[in-house]
Amino acid sequence: MKLAVIGTGYVGLVSGTCFAEMGNHVVCVDNDANKLKLLNDRIVPIYEPGLEILFNRNIEKKRLTFTDNLKIAVLESEIIFLCLPTPQDDDGSADLKYVYGVADEICKILKESKSGDFKIIVNKSTVPVGTAASLTKIFEKAGQTNFEVVSNPEFLREGFAVDDFMKPDRIVVGARTREVFEKMNALYEPFVRQGNPIIEMEPESSEVTKYAANSYLAMRITYMNELANFCESVGANVDLVRKGIGADTRIGKRFLFPGIGYGGSCFPKDVNALIRTSNDYNSPIRLLKVVDEVNKLQKLILVKKILKYFNDDINGKKFAVWGLAFKPNTDDMREAPAIVIIKELVRLGATVSAYDPAAMENAKYYLKNIIEYSPNQYDVLKGADALLTVTEWNEFRNPDFERIREQLKSPLIFDGRNIYDPKKIEELGFVYFSIGRKTVGL
Repeated sequence: MKLAVIGTGYVGLVSGTCFAEMGNHVVCVDNDANKLKLLNDRIVPIYEPGLEILFNRNIEKKRLTFTDNLKIAVLESEIIFLCLPTPQDDDGSADLKYVYGVADEICKILKESKSGDFKIIVNKSTVPVGTAASLTKIFEKAGQTNFEVVSNPEFLREGFAVDDFMKPDRIVVGARTREVFEKMNALYEPFVRQGNPIIEMEPESSEVTKYAANSYLAMRITYMNELANFCESVGANVDLVRKGIGADTRIGKRFLFPGIGYGGSCFPKDVNALIRTSNDYNSPIRLLKVVDEVNKLQKLILVKKILKYFNDDINGKKFAVWGLAFKPNTDDMREAPAIVIIKELVRLGATVSAYDPAAMENAKYYLKNIIEYSPNQYDVLKGADALLTVTEWNEFRNPDFERIREQLKSPLIFDGRNIYDPKKIEELGFVYFSIGRKTVGL
């Protein structure tokens, strides 16, 4: 099939590349000249394991191209995917200006060309319920009749996006006609050969499904964080509690790991957007307001532990931070807990040195020069009063503890991701704080 992907951000680039890998001819459109130069020079502008191999292979096969010419892409494609940003607005709602703006441009192109070809406009961006209906009205108002707007949300995990796209748990398609369902089924059939479902529904249900899935996962994480804080208060071990409840097949084992709050481009934005939409429809989902509030507080849990240890005075102290990205295997800093933690430490008079395997360049956009950046995980430890583990990269899981001890002023670790075994850390002579578990070494 001939596909157009509008927007080469995280979702657009992964989607376009993976569609091309299945033999489709994909043209990706973007108006960012700098990004287009990188893409046409065969440079992947995001960190995503496994993407670069597919990216280069499909460019070589001439199945994947990049352009700023929206007109050619629209007129030559059967299916047009909208993979555009929907950032959080000041009131918590999703800002749809990019989605509606591109829709207007597509309408003008089709009107001027007088193209009679049937076009499927697929919204892959995360958008509030009713967006497909609004887009349909835009096209109808512009005099278009030979089209259909489809909702086809993505469920990609950063760090695993290629695997998630190539081997999806499910595909959700929100459409209105059998003709379009069959076309979308034909496009996705190669991705679900092992039998995972393509679930058909109307666009409204599809739009809700995306928000519902992310908000539910955010709720599980938040519950475990609250539970971890409670476990510390009563002397319980959240790791054992997690195993005890995760063995229940009604609950399952995933998304039960406590930590310092969720971040990234999806959960915070989607939770707030669903809060706003539910309020707009006078059917508030009250639980999500608590989820959002608790998550914001949880991002400061390490700072609270640090202040308690240092008797509420960290002025002049130095802290080493391992991990800046909101999760491992990505360079994404959006809503990362590290930003909140570091800014608060600096505000309280501390200095911070940090290392991350992939996210340091992106971190500079959010943290500027308020911290020191190091290309080596051990160099950041020199002269620090404590080590903070903030992102659970694999290279942090089995470090040289003797070297850590030698570099730090004192053997003190604040672990925001429960990476280490408290008993082993205590045997090594460290004072060790984690989440939902007994502090050792005091």
